[in-house]
Amino acid sequence: MERRSFLKKAGAGLAAGAVAAPALAQNAPTIKWRMASSYPKSLDTIYGATEFLVKRVAEMSGGKFQIQLFAAGEIVPGTAVHDAVKDGTVETGFTNSAFYFGKEPTYCIDSAIPFGMNTRQVKAWYRHGNGGKLMGEFLAKSNIVSIPAGNTGAQMGGWYRKEIKSIADLKGMKMRVVGVAGAVLSKLGVVPQLIAGGDIYPALEKGVIDAVEWVGPYDDQKLGFNKVAKYYYYPSWWEGSAQMCVYVNAGKWAELPKEYQAMLTAACAEAEVEMVSRYDAKNPTALRQLMASGTKILPFPKDVMEAAYKASMEYYAETSAKYPDFKRIYDDYKKFMDEQNFWFRVAENEFAKFMFSRKN
Repeated sequence: MERRSFLKKAGAGLAAGAVAAPALAQNAPTIKWRMASSYPKSLDTIYGATEFLVKRVAEMSGGKFQIQLFAAGEIVPGTAVHDAVKDGTVETGFTNSAFYFGKEPTYCIDSAIPFGMNTRQVKAWYRHGNGGKLMGEFLAKSNIVSIPAGNTGAQMGGWYRKEIKSIADLKGMKMRVVGVAGAVLSKLGVVPQLIAGGDIYPALEKGVIDAVEWVGPYDDQKLGFNKVAKYYYYPSWWEGSAQMCVYVNAGKWAELPKEYQAMLTAACAEAEVEMVSRYDAKNPTALRQLMASGTKILPFPKDVMEAAYKASMEYYAETSAKYPDFKRIYDDYKKFMDEQNFWFRVAENEFAKFMFSRKN
């Protein structure tokens, strides 16, 4: 019932499209698309949620709208999905906009930025603030229609081969990190490295990098980072929420029947709930297992958090002065976040603090 209820609220025509799909499909065209993912098949959370997504599209269309899913590297590298969709190499892709920081920092607001909003706040900004409109206008410049289709929730702060006792321990550290986080960490002396998911473990194992941030306990354990790095830090001040999106080539989107557009949008909304639910269900057990195996779970020292916050605010000011789109979108994001934090501090935070203090 929860899924049906969600669809009713997911957007105009979504529930109607889902209910009417079998009758509609009798006269609907058969369409076959390819979707390139930025993620490997080994991640049954992120990649698995995308498998769920394409299955739902097929179900809603009575098999008339088929999307064939390809893992990172099968058609294009994981970090090349943006260009593959923009140029029409594939009709659609599943990706994290932070991977395209090198094109322009504005992309990262679509995914996660340091000291930004949590998952629920981001969704509120997208659906009932200006987030969807502003990011849609920005991505349209790249011939892309973007549909939110996943979220990891709050992440962890990464794996380190040595203990971080103060800000001085970050100096010269080579770390796999993406997006704005890399630019901020570089202000603290870190040397950012952009490495695709499948290449991270060997790089950490061989000492090519000293640290890595990925997602959280469940995914990180599956990739085996605990075998080659002892220290696991929190919180991920750069990813209090990490949104994933389905990119669609704008021309292909325009050609798609309205009913199929509704089905894809509905499936993306379902996949988003599916992904964050998987993480919330699986992360607690994985974290306990990591602790039992000898992993040191530690908070970042206060001086690191304070320095990171100061560096982040400096970065936003500098970047806003260089990129008009970044300033326009970030200013709106920040205003919305401040209001959200006012509310969450009053209700959510106090309730959570009380509940987490209970021993039984």
